[in-house]
Amino acid sequence: QVQLAESGGGLVQAGGSLRLSCAASGSIFNINRMGWYRQAPGKQRELVATISSGGSTNYAESLKGRFTISRDNAKKTVYLQMNNLKPEDTAVYYCNALINFYDYWGQGTQVTVSS
Repeated sequence: QVQLAESGGGLVQAGGSLRLSCAASGSIFNINRMGWYRQAPGKQRELVATISSGGSTNYAESLKGRFTISRDNAKKTVYLQMNNLKPEDTAVYYCNALINFYDYWGQGTQVTVSS
């Protein structure tokens, strides 16, 4: 059984920062792409950023420069550093990973940015 466990969400004021973490556990022999998506109330889930096993990154255009994705392959963990947060960044953030050639999702962590 493979699981993704997210942490680091919470309430922050506009202009503040948060760092999300997502650790993979279970019977894992291969982790390829890892990434973050988010879903705001009443909106569709959207890409935030992805990172390959080799470290190549891909970001939603609107988030470039404020958000940084990274990973620690030894810890099977992906991170999302979010700076200069805005109220419109309020959403549930989901971790996603291609593990053992299957697509897995975390349970989501709430990020709320107050104005």
